Amino acid sequence: MPSRLPFIDALKALAAQLIVLHHLAFYGPMSDHAHALAPDLISWFSQDARYAVQVFLVLGGFLAVQSLAPAGHLRVTEPLGVLWKRCCKLAGPYLVALLVALLGAAIGRALMVHDSLPGPPTLSQVLAHVFLLQSILGHEGLSAGVWYIAIDLQLFALLLGLLWLARQVAAGTAREAAVAAGLVATLALASLCHFNLDAEWDSWGVYFFGSYALGVASYWATSGPPQRATRWLVAVVTVVVLTLLFEYRPRIAVALVVALALALARHLGIVERWPKPRLVAYLGRTSYSLFLVHFPVCLLVNALFSRFAQHDPWLNLVGLFVAWLASMAAAALFYRFVEAAMQGPRRPHAALAAVRRSS
Repeated sequence: MPSRLPFIDALKALAAQLIVLHHLAFYGPMSDHAHALAPDLISWFSQDARYAVQVFLVLGGFLAVQSLAPAGHLRVTEPLGVLWKRCCKLAGPYLVALLVALLGAAIGRALMVHDSLPGPPTLSQVLAHVFLLQSILGHEGLSAGVWYIAIDLQLFALLLGLLWLARQVAAGTAREAAVAAGLVATLALASLCHFNLDAEWDSWGVYFFGSYALGVASYWATSGPPQRATRWLVAVVTVVVLTLLFEYRPRIAVALVVALALALARHLGIVERWPKPRLVAYLGRTSYSLFLVHFPVCLLVNALFSRFAQHDPWLNLVGLFVAWLASMAAAALFYRFVEAAMQGPRRPHAALAAVRRSS
């Protein structure tokens, strides 16, 4: 099946693969034993590949504003209903994946002892995960990366709330788009200059809103004439660079690069035309499923190789590849039988329609 938005699918596919490889390198024991064979590569995956999450943050803002307010005017009449629909779309597959994670961790604990394994869960810990409150309440994650689901929902709610507030302030006048842009820019600056500088805020969406808002800006900036796009993008780059001069953060620099790549791709009209390979499209479509299920799969492979391969570096390097491939296979099954099944019959993609209308 052809990709909905090939360029965006490609970014999702790349970012999801980097996240899997990051977790494989960061959580042992296979990467610990294989480290001597490729120390620089494994160290890079362990430390720097985590910045791939910025791709999802920027894409999240881009796609959210594309569906909610492509011209700056909130076009939904029931914001709470839209938020609930978003929550259900994320939470359905997430809750199934949570069960998979609990089962995988239980099997892993029976096969090996390692600090990468979550401990036996408590009832309060499980309930906190069910309601996406685990980070806020200070619970250990039952699976790597599940914190992002809560953050994505918070960011969507923040953007939706700002757009709704702009509509109330502008009272249906032509100023609504300008008010919306002002509100988003204000919170983005607060995030970049304050919240994102304090790790105590990283359980809350405001910590990440600067990156999310860059996705919003890349869409809005390229919705008008090329001259207007250039002016807006220069302004955005200037502001972000100034915040980076104040305190450099690689994650924000990556978010800026992704936002500029999106803006350039949209300006050139390649968002829905390039790249064409079906494999890239499929990996992009299944990226959420991969994000949800890869960690328990990687844990199980780690546990098996820890038990039977002992400390052999080459066997553990093979184990890393096995875990990577097994994660993609599990994601394909999860997408087909869980994520896609929960979405129901396919309808024309709203984001694609929005891109076509604005081209």
